[in-house]
Amino acid sequence: MSAARLARVRTVLQGHVDAGRIPGAVAAVARRGEIVFFDAFGWADVAAQRPMTTDAIFRVASMTKAFTAVAAMMLHEEQGFPLRTPVSRWLPEFAESQVAVRLAPEPGADEPRVALVAATRPPSVLDLLRHTAGLGYQGPPNAAGKPAYRAVGVEAREQDLQQMVARLARAPLYEQPGTRWRYGYSIDVLGRAIEVMTEESLDAFLFERLFAPLGLRDTGFFVPEAKHARLTTLYTPATEEGLAPAAAPLVPYEGLAQDGVRTRPRLLYGGAGAVSTAGDYLRFAQMLLNGGELGGVRVLSRNAVELMSRDHLGDRPRHGSLLAPGDGFGLSFRVTLDPARNGQPGSVGAFGWGGATGTRFWIDPSAELVTVFMVQILPHKGLEYGHQFRSLVYKAIVDGE
Repeated sequence: MSAARLARVRTVLQGHVDAGRIPGAVAAVARRGEIVFFDAFGWADVAAQRPMTTDAIFRVASMTKAFTAVAAMMLHEEQGFPLRTPVSRWLPEFAESQVAVRLAPEPGADEPRVALVAATRPPSVLDLLRHTAGLGYQGPPNAAGKPAYRAVGVEAREQDLQQMVARLARAPLYEQPGTRWRYGYSIDVLGRAIEVMTEESLDAFLFERLFAPLGLRDTGFFVPEAKHARLTTLYTPATEEGLAPAAAPLVPYEGLAQDGVRTRPRLLYGGAGAVSTAGDYLRFAQMLLNGGELGGVRVLSRNAVELMSRDHLGDRPRHGSLLAPGDGFGLSFRVTLDPARNGQPGSVGAFGWGGATGTRFWIDPSAELVTVFMVQILPHKGLEYGHQFRSLVYKAIVDGE
């Protein structure tokens, strides 16, 4: 890779900091197993004038899903259960799920009616991994026309993962399992299934079997007090009349996501709750690029990683805009099927995901490339900076010149 071209990354990201679009960022790139770029920009805390450092700790949000998915695949390999096994084998509350079906309004009425019908089958482990379980983040309307997740208390703070998943199982599914890609609580349900399979809490299993063996020293579900000085401040666009979120100034986020990671949470979201550093996540991603092994430690077979990084959606419809044209979806990863339709640089078979705080990673087996990008903005502001970073990294590959 060209060092001169990689230097453009510093110029562009520092420009975003100077313009106030991001408070700070950490970016890391590895090619053919060697770290070729690893730098920090801006501030971990603007008000305190605390500079961003490469060992800063970030809330990785939905990048947590990859950890939980890998853990599930480890158990799949060890215990031998087929991925099409119904999750009700471990979580019997999903054995008799119902599906919310919208009906035409009554004559003279404006609101559609909702009927509950029996699911044709329970969601499977495969459905959870590829987000075809009929689960979302808001919940469909129940028979009374009310938001189903809110009605059963899915969003309650004072609960653990077991209680949250049990409440979720009482709500209807959006659609029949296996029929549509819909992003949501699937990986959180998978995390609870892992707890039942292993008779351990999700954080304990991940630490013992994944984080510690791979040397992820700063990855977990909370930041110990001794490391609080390295925790980044979470920001949000200020609400100002007439300003689009991308143009709004950033202010510290006020809510549980800001300080809730300073102590171990009662509710361990398998799909959203982890903290990590760019360096730790780079090691995790390098393990996936290596086919399940890092530094002599193997956590998955090469076959399992290849299965995870293949498209499992086919021609199923997709809900929402998280998957672009040319994207497929594997077992918790977006998979590039057609870069020309996708509109972003990359190779067929590249895979990765991101988080609501602006964190992103991708792995390109053809280019032997791993990249991690960390910011802390909730909700993030369109990720122009992330897209530019990706483009600049690919433009720095100069093989054969």
